[in-house]
Amino acid sequence: MPELPEVETTRRKLLPLLRGKALLKILHQDPLRYRNTGEAEGKRVLDLERRGKFLLFALTEGKEMVVHLGMTGGFRKEKTPHARVEFVLEDGHLFFHDPRRFGRIWVVERGAYGEIPLLARLGPEPLGAFPFPPFYKALKGSRKPLKALFLEQRLAAGVGNIYADEALFRAGLNPLRPGQSLSEAEAFRLHQALRSVLEEAVALGGSTLSDKTYQQPDGVPGGFQARHAVYGRKGLPCPRCGGPILRLRVAGRGTHFCPRCQA
Repeated sequence: MPELPEVETTRRKLLPLLRGKALLKILHQDPLRYRNTGEAEGKRVLDLERRGKFLLFALTEGKEMVVHLGMTGGFRKEKTPHARVEFVLEDGHLFFHDPRRFGRIWVVERGAYGEIPLLARLGPEPLGAFPFPPFYKALKGSRKPLKALFLEQRLAAGVGNIYADEALFRAGLNPLRPGQSLSEAEAFRLHQALRSVLEEAVALGGSTLSDKTYQQPDGVPGGFQARHAVYGRKGLPCPRCGGPILRLRVAGRGTHFCPRCQA
C-alpha cells in the first residue's frame, strides 16, 4: 500500500500539472467507490495537499476532492489496462490506475469528512510539526506493540508497514515492544529515526516493490527500496550484524526485523 512517501511524491508530481486547471469531466463506472465526482466537474484545482495517506484537492466553489490510493492506486499520465477513472483536463487527460480497486475518491464540501472517519482521526504529520513530548506521551500511554501503534495512524499519520519496520530497525527497537516500555531516550531515538527514514524515502520518490504497482505519475519508479534494511528481506543478512532477518505477524501484518539488532 502506498504510504506517506509515495503519496507525498505523487502530490509533488501532480501539483504543477493540475494547479489552476479545470476538471472538465471525471469519467468512471463505479459511483460507490468514486463518490459525487460530478460535483467536481468544471471546478478548478486551487491546491493539492496531503494528510497521512490521503490526497486533498482544494477546488473552487468550496469543494474538495479527497483521494485514497488504497493498496495499488496511483495516477498516470497515460491510460493503462487498470485505469478506473479518467480526468479530462483543459490540456489533456489524467488517469487513476488501480489494479485491485481499493482506492477511493470522495468529493465533499471543503473539510466535511463525515464520510471519511479515518481522515478525522489521524495523528500528527511526522514531516510537519511533530514535537517529541506528545509522541512520547502517546507511547507511554499504550501497552500495544510498537508496530501496532504505527499501523493505527494515531502515533504518526501516513506510516504503514514499510516505514514502521524501517524506522524501528533504525532505532534498534523490537516491533513487539509495548509502547509504555520505552525509556525517554529510546522514544527520542524512534522519533528521530522515523523522521529520517521518511525524509530519505520522499527524497528518493518512495518505494517500488517487486510487484511494480507503485510508480510516480510520470512512470518513474521509486528508489528507496534499494535502502530497505529489513522490509521484504526475510532470511537475508542484516546490514549491521549479518544475522538473518526474521518475519512475523504483528497486528495482522507481516513484520520484518533483526532479532539481534532489535533485541
